Amino acid sequence: MKLWSLLGGFALSFWTTILLSNTVNAQSRIPVNWSVLAQNVTDPDLLGQIQKAWNNFVETGQIWALLIGLVIGYLIRNLTSYG
Repeated sequence: MKLWSLLGGFALSFWTTILLSNTVNAQSRIPVNWSVLAQNVTDPDLLGQIQKAWNNFVETGQIWALLIGLVIGYLIRNLTSYG
């Protein structure tokens, strides 16, 4: 746990340094391409996208695979647990 928080802190400080160094100093040695951070949103209807994905999940039968996998996993867990 300590290692992950240490790595996360390092990554956060690293990216903060890179982004702030480009805005504070115009002659920064680390160039940042701001267009990489930009997004082009073509369909802002988030709820419609979720509904479409759920309908596809049900129509393709993946929901049955999920339910069967949960039942089999539960049975295997109970059969292999001690106590």
